[in-house]
Amino acid sequence: MTVTLTPSDAAVLKSDGERLWQSLMTLAELGATPKGGVNRQALTELDRQARDLFIDWCRAEGCQIRVDAIGNIFARRVGSEPGLPAVMTGSHIDTQPTGGKYDGCFGVLAGLEVIRTLNQHAITTRAPVEVVAWTNEEGCRFPPCMMGSGVFTGELGLDEMLARCDDEGVSVGEALDAIGYRGSDRVDIDEVKAYFEAHIEQGPLLEDTATTLGVVIGALGQKWFDVTLTGVEAHAGPTPMHLRKDALVGAAEITLAVNRMANEAAPHGRGTVGVLTPHPGSRNVIPGQVRMTVDLRHLEPDALEDMAARLAEVVAEVSQRHGLRAELTPTADFPPEAFDETCVKAVRAGAEAHGLSHMDIVSGAGHDAIFLGRVAPTAMIFVPCEGGISHNEIEYATPEDLHAGCNVLLHAVLDSAGVADRAEGGQR
Repeated sequence: MTVTLTPSDAAVLKSDGERLWQSLMTLAELGATPKGGVNRQALTELDRQARDLFIDWCRAEGCQIRVDAIGNIFARRVGSEPGLPAVMTGSHIDTQPTGGKYDGCFGVLAGLEVIRTLNQHAITTRAPVEVVAWTNEEGCRFPPCMMGSGVFTGELGLDEMLARCDDEGVSVGEALDAIGYRGSDRVDIDEVKAYFEAHIEQGPLLEDTATTLGVVIGALGQKWFDVTLTGVEAHAGPTPMHLRKDALVGAAEITLAVNRMANEAAPHGRGTVGVLTPHPGSRNVIPGQVRMTVDLRHLEPDALEDMAARLAEVVAEVSQRHGLRAELTPTADFPPEAFDETCVKAVRAGAEAHGLSHMDIVSGAGHDAIFLGRVAPTAMIFVPCEGGISHNEIEYATPEDLHAGCNVLLHAVLDSAGVADRAEGGQR
């Protein structure tokens, strides 16, 4: 005998928060650091062990496993209509050298918990549900970041990525072979109906506003620049102020202008000078050259272009006024990403169904969802992390917030995949 899972049932179905937490803690043992974090960099032996564990867990839930040529792992739970494209969810399980337990790992294991919950309640979805662990999202051992999702979506070339080397000269291809994860399965982007990624916020807004869930509406676009200002180094004592060509003074004015233009472009403007290197670096020598970086971000394409144009104007004006020669070189350009309205609504509806406080938010960091969003309907779910701290061994998210985010992910996946019949009282 079968019964139909009603919309109200689906809306309030909950995952097992304790099971999710225990899975996170078990995974975190692989590469655990003395300070409570995780060092499990991409395509290392520890990464192999984590991959094996994830696959074992997925196979125990009856999932079909595929591994593609860049090592992405796809774990599929079949639906009642297996020919339909899958609803995909996931993230990554590689970490920074001084990473935490939750960045990336939460998204993968929340996806696994969705499958475990569907199995526990004998719920059959119409479309398949697929959990993916993307290869080398962090990019700390093998640049660039978001490598696996970039290859999957066609943003990055497979052969070029396989040839990328770490500091020891080991290529991605060699590392994949060494851990046994250079796969041969073909997984096409047209197999994806929608993609959802749950993640810790990696910022302070949710905690600051005491909000449980971030409904991610998109990701900031980024424009990066290198700036070189060249003046004249001279003795700090004999050279009068009005006769100086001080490159550091020019750099300071540009830094203030970057901060000012980002504040004026609130709430989504960001402006950062992350590197500022004066030459010759002596306490009694006027800096004759400064090399600096500028990172501009915004959610709106026109606003980001305006910030870049204003930067060029500021650099030219400051340089002329201080008698400096300036070079402004673009080094990166990532357009803003607006996530799919239907997927975003599914996340928002999940938060409301579970009575969770929520707010619209934009991602200021890079995630695999950004590449997926360019080729498939996509949305993200953020939960708070203590102090907004991530990429740090003290990174922390509460079990309650992680459980809440997983429940919203479950709601969004069910909304997108659709529900077929289930066996009455079925347990697994």
